[in-house]
Amino acid sequence: MEHKGNSFLQKVNTPDDLKKIDEKDLPILCQELRDFIIDAVSCNPAHFGASLGVIELTVALHYVFNTPYDKLIWDVGHQAYGHKILTGRKDRFHTNRKYKGISGFPNIFESEYDAFGVGHSSTSISAALGIAMAAKLNKEFDRQTVAIIGDGSMTAGQAFEGLNNLSSSKANMLIILNDNNMAIDPNVGGLSEYLVDISTSHTYNKIRNELIKGLEKLKITGPNAKDKITAINNSIKSLLTKQTNIFEGLNIRYFGPVDGHDINHLIKVLNDLKIIPGPKVLHCITKKGKGFKYAEENQTAWHATGTKFDKVTGEKLEVPTSKPKPPKYQEVFGNTIVELAEKNDKIVGITPAMPTGCSLNIMMEKMPDRAFDVGIAEQHAVTFSAGMAISGLVPFCNIYSSFMQRAYDQVIHDVAIQKLNVVFCLDRGGLVGADGATHHGVYDLAFFRLIPNLIIASPRNEHLLRNLMFTAQLPNQGPFVIRYPRGIGTTTEWQNPMQQIEIGKGELILDGEDIAILTLGPVCNKALQVCQKLKDENIYAALYDLRFCKPIDEDLLHQVFSKHKKVITIEDGTIIGGIGSAVTEFMVENNYNATIKKLGVPDKFIDHGTQTELQHECGFDKEGIYEAAKSLISE
Repeated sequence: MEHKGNSFLQKVNTPDDLKKIDEKDLPILCQELRDFIIDAVSCNPAHFGASLGVIELTVALHYVFNTPYDKLIWDVGHQAYGHKILTGRKDRFHTNRKYKGISGFPNIFESEYDAFGVGHSSTSISAALGIAMAAKLNKEFDRQTVAIIGDGSMTAGQAFEGLNNLSSSKANMLIILNDNNMAIDPNVGGLSEYLVDISTSHTYNKIRNELIKGLEKLKITGPNAKDKITAINNSIKSLLTKQTNIFEGLNIRYFGPVDGHDINHLIKVLNDLKIIPGPKVLHCITKKGKGFKYAEENQTAWHATGTKFDKVTGEKLEVPTSKPKPPKYQEVFGNTIVELAEKNDKIVGITPAMPTGCSLNIMMEKMPDRAFDVGIAEQHAVTFSAGMAISGLVPFCNIYSSFMQRAYDQVIHDVAIQKLNVVFCLDRGGLVGADGATHHGVYDLAFFRLIPNLIIASPRNEHLLRNLMFTAQLPNQGPFVIRYPRGIGTTTEWQNPMQQIEIGKGELILDGEDIAILTLGPVCNKALQVCQKLKDENIYAALYDLRFCKPIDEDLLHQVFSKHKKVITIEDGTIIGGIGSAVTEFMVENNYNATIKKLGVPDKFIDHGTQTELQHECGFDKEGIYEAAKSLISE
């Protein structure tokens, strides 16, 4: 995409080009950069509000620091679009998040300006500290290291671990705290409230401004003046908030809050901080979605656009259809948990900062005292759920599959060992699409299958999802994992009367004698279409929906291997360690002899694209299943 008109942005392909622009013209550049992102995302749906909120900060950082020698580490990466455009990817930005295009997140394989690959939250402080300490050991004493982290990401344990280590390290490192009181949904918790308190206190800001005016009148200057002003500022904050500044309490110098949209002041502050050694925090107040009215007014809805939109009216441009769409699996979960909770007062809902994404917001609105957003804190979410379960409640802990990786120890140590009835609803299981390698939920079946005491299931449709949720909340079930994908289901008639299903029992969907196809989850629906196509060619495939990864249906597998010598397993997850591995292990342990073809995600990280494109790349779309079946039969 090329920006229209005779603009400053047209002249900028690298930060060196940026530095040639006069500082007084930078506000114009910022507006052009903001317009460029709005133009691009209106045509190519992507993350949106976060990048608009840090335009001035991004420009200031590249204007002041010597990147890529100086290292900028962005947390999460939702906010890095401006960074990408200023660092040589402007002409490729129209490929953002598309198959074989540039990544939606900083990626070390994409650009030398991407100092550290990110996607999940709260890693920036730890990574930046490692880089800063390496610079010290390598005697690169002039190298600057900057971590840019949002206030939402500061709620995660790793951020505090990084701060704790930074406090004793004396590393020359700057943390930019981008404070907009938002992650995807509004931030929750004491830290968020604390940041709001110290940044919005009218008394503090009035006293601070009067103090600075007084010092200016007295013409107090000299090398120690700035330190004295900072010390007085922090004393005022401590007095007014009745608490020690959390960062100063960790021996990390705190500066701010400052207006994150005042580009010229940001440049001055950053230049000042460059010459101050040691660990320090700059607290910037920004507005998520800044410069686009509709994103400012509804920040959650505009975190990511999802569809193309009219950049003037903000109207979402969806392809019209006369047919009603099936609901998303997330919506089925959100409505079903409310339905269950109305009949079972022991049910509670927990999510780590994803109430809208996973649809727990439906329960939060109807039952606010029984649904909990604990912030970006997956480890805490799991153990918090365990505490509720041991007290007799039935927590439904909804975590995106890729984020569950962050709480693996807690699942083992706090839930599985104690056989607690926590229901883990793993949203976004499988290949998720445009977010790419950091967000694909393809490892859960493999890493959970080896943990004792877990029940692991994946529904092929909405009806089975509801039945699994109903079954999971019954007494004495123990730890129960229900894994479902991102996106819409199979039918508009999804509100079936719920019923208990037998744990560990699969289902024969279609009988046949030429080949057996075993599936887990919604891939069963693709396989059924393939079986029907094979039938037209006089090839009769038996199709089984295993439904449970653990315990696996051994009676069903005995039937399969007693009848079939050619077997295909299909899963939207890693081939290594997944359902295909489980079936193969069963065959070997029971002395059966068959040829097994395992379809799923191969032993490599899969980049971004649509779910259809990525399933095709991995070979388990309808075409891949058909070709595998034909190949196996021809053998």
